[in-house]
Amino acid sequence: MEIKIGMRQTNREIVLESEQTRDDITAAVSKALGDGGALTLDDEKGRRVIVPVDALAYVEVGEETVRRVGFGIA
Repeated sequence: MEIKIGMRQTNREIVLESEQTRDDITAAVSKALGDGGALTLDDEKGRRVIVPVDALAYVEVGEETVRRVGFGIA
């Protein structure tokens, strides 16, 4: 699923693909905001993204999609 993280005082976004569920991501964001620390997420390539919550403008979580296997006939 695609996650977009908007940062304060910058026009750029952090975009990553994650295998975490929507509920897991929402829980991580809520916990980070409550603790006042940092939001930590892992992408599907094993990289870790750590963002201080005071730098967060927004977190956009895409739809959960099932990956299709095979070829479509056009």
